[in-house]
Amino acid sequence: MSHAVAPVSQNPASKDDVVRCDACPVLCRIRPGKAGACDRYANVEGVLTRVDPLVITERAASEGSVVPFLSGSEGWNGSVAAPPPAASFVTGIGAGTTYPDYKPAPFIVSSQHDGVDMVTVVTEGIFSYCGVKVKIDTDRYLGPEQAAVRVNGEAVGHVTTAEYGSQMLSLGGVHHLTGGSKKEGNVTCDTLLALCNKQAVTLQIDGGSELIVQAGKPPVVNGTPEARMRVGCGSATIGIFAKQWLGHADEVIVVDDHITGVLTEHQAGRFLDMPLSGIRVRGRKSTPGRYFQVADPGLGWGGTNISDPLEIVESIDAKAAWPGMKLLMVSTTGEHSAWYVLDDQLKPQPAEMPAPIRVVVDRIAENCEPSLCTVLFMAGAGGSLRAGVTENPVRLTLSVKDRLTRVTSGGAPVYVWPGGGITYMVDVARMPDNSFGYVPTPALVAPIEFTLQRDDYAALGGHMDYVVQLEDVLQAGRLSKLAQRADNPWPISRPTAEEQP
Repeated sequence: MSHAVAPVSQNPASKDDVVRCDACPVLCRIRPGKAGACDRYANVEGVLTRVDPLVITERAASEGSVVPFLSGSEGWNGSVAAPPPAASFVTGIGAGTTYPDYKPAPFIVSSQHDGVDMVTVVTEGIFSYCGVKVKIDTDRYLGPEQAAVRVNGEAVGHVTTAEYGSQMLSLGGVHHLTGGSKKEGNVTCDTLLALCNKQAVTLQIDGGSELIVQAGKPPVVNGTPEARMRVGCGSATIGIFAKQWLGHADEVIVVDDHITGVLTEHQAGRFLDMPLSGIRVRGRKSTPGRYFQVADPGLGWGGTNISDPLEIVESIDAKAAWPGMKLLMVSTTGEHSAWYVLDDQLKPQPAEMPAPIRVVVDRIAENCEPSLCTVLFMAGAGGSLRAGVTENPVRLTLSVKDRLTRVTSGGAPVYVWPGGGITYMVDVARMPDNSFGYVPTPALVAPIEFTLQRDDYAALGGHMDYVVQLEDVLQAGRLSKLAQRADNPWPISRPTAEEQP
């Protein structure tokens, strides 16, 4: 049995022209001309219709060239892109969902790649088990680990372990979506939806800062936009620039909330035969020239709470230091710096920074990358969603593990976690705008595509009777054609080891 292309979901209207939507467990009854609770489906002349067009991505004709965006149903004139079907890919955006789960996916598309018959199974998954990991490039203190992250007073996630030069948040997850109050679930869903669709969201952290976070944009911490991601920790900064300070400074202290570096004690200073300065900083000594906990975390120098760097100087050994000693104190971004000369009492006195030192301080800033927010959507596709792909779901999971099946989301590459299930992450910045939707259960709706060779699809128990030709999909109405991002691999090609386990 063969099935025609159905770009919209259809359900017959009742006698009062009301259509019952079965795209999610809410089962909305939609009157003529109205949309359901999720705004994704509407009653159009008695037919249940997916409101948004199906999104097709197209690959440029020559490598590195860019195809302009199209919208609506104008269709692509083929002036730059290679002719379909080889250069077209059907994404899950606007495809519709398979709920109840026993239905085959909305689109099971046959195409060719390098002369090989391929199949792409396309759907919009409904994910209660989902969330986002947010990486915020800043050394400023956002809040204690495990502290609640709130939106409008509702907990939507927590602060998790910091990474090198970045603070990390874990937002969403099934416990916030469904395990708390109805308001908490709705606020969490709204927050995830906005972040995944690349919109700005204001977050408050218990015992910490207020943030404005948006994928691909600099974070705003307590009203101040962040500009620089630190060049490294204090110890790393010493290692990078030690030789450039030699001959111009007698001591350099790089203030950092994690590891503060002291040049003449540090291995780099020892390698350069620099004499010890006798300046001892506060905190716990890890190894020579590397100190932890010189101050509390905060919004000051190097992610600490200090505004005067001399606060971390615990003592100056008169047996080692000398009047006229030249001391630089600098942060890991170069945002803060100060130059001192020791007086006859061995007290640091502010002085004008020499030009050679200013050059190196500016170089620290030059070597800082722009501070950005990164939003990774994470969800589990190893459950009933697989029934829309195959009658034998575990074979899909194994096929993904064996890299016979490439998983993409809106045409963007994903990382599939090792271990059980199909738990994946995708950078929302690499997906088309507004790829995500929601259902009021509450849960997020995300596009997902499974691409594999046709023979492999048949072998894992795929719904072969529902396979349609790519040409037929491209001739259907309500399509939106977008250029394939140049930095995304072509979704029909075989996945690399870096993308999937």
